[in-house]
Amino acid sequence: MAAKVAFVFPGQGSQSVGMGKALAESFAEAREIFDRADAALGEKLSTMCFEGPDEALKLTANTQPSILTVSVAAHAVFARAFGKAPAFVAGHSLGEWSALAAMGSMSIEDAVRAVRQRGLFMQEAVPAGQGAMAAVLGLDPALVRQACEESAQGEIVAPANYNSPEQTVIAGGAAAVERASARCKELGARRALPLPVSAPFHCAMMAPVQPRLLAVLDAMEILAPSAPVVTNVEAKPNADAGRIRELLVQQVVAPVRWIECVEAMAAEGVTHMVELGPGKVLAGLVKRIDKSIEVVNVEDPASLDKAVAALA
Repeated sequence: MAAKVAFVFPGQGSQSVGMGKALAESFAEAREIFDRADAALGEKLSTMCFEGPDEALKLTANTQPSILTVSVAAHAVFARAFGKAPAFVAGHSLGEWSALAAMGSMSIEDAVRAVRQRGLFMQEAVPAGQGAMAAVLGLDPALVRQACEESAQGEIVAPANYNSPEQTVIAGGAAAVERASARCKELGARRALPLPVSAPFHCAMMAPVQPRLLAVLDAMEILAPSAPVVTNVEAKPNADAGRIRELLVQQVVAPVRWIECVEAMAAEGVTHMVELGPGKVLAGLVKRIDKSIEVVNVEDPASLDKAVAALA
């Protein structure tokens, strides 16, 4: 039986200094993506990816366009080597934007400018120190949801990322996240680790981002993607250009339903996934969700060769 392949794109937290450098040095397609991103932003985003400093790369307004550019560059190189279109694509939070750019739904120029704005809006939505996120390990997602409901006390705290059956990230007000973390441990969580993030992503505290992001999206040309995008908000494939804006605006306050995204692709017969972009975070999560799916990653020439060989 022929492999049915999906491409997946990582989100924030996958960045590292040096990402994309070997691809840009080895492949004209990758270099072109970096050049276009640099020109669109009017700055050397490529230098920040290749050389750092780490502190600059960690700022949300830099992280988001950087990861997107590396991911789209990895896709450009892999797509030419692989030569076949994916059955589906999906991305984790920011990665959904990378997926859309890779599938021709938006230009790389519009995409990097938009996620730069998205990152700024997210940073500005909640004053520093007022919001928090924590990763809850080893507790059923339904119990994590219950712990959040019991701990809210009129404040905001809710699951933000359903990453794998073993890992749910929660987000909200700092005190509410602390209470919910403690409650998760009472309910049997192995650990609840505070995350070093600049804002509480994917919860109702991000609502101020929505009208600002919609204005950015309204000014962009958005086309139908060349492969259906399994969205974070609905965990269903979407190829309708008319729905992309609303789904990206909803995504800011809605949880990332990554478990269901992977399950939806598996249910459609996907046998292999290729993680395009820095790191192997999604490869690890996919393995925990469905062991039958073969996952390879592409972030440099060596991993490209391995991925192409694995899918040959």
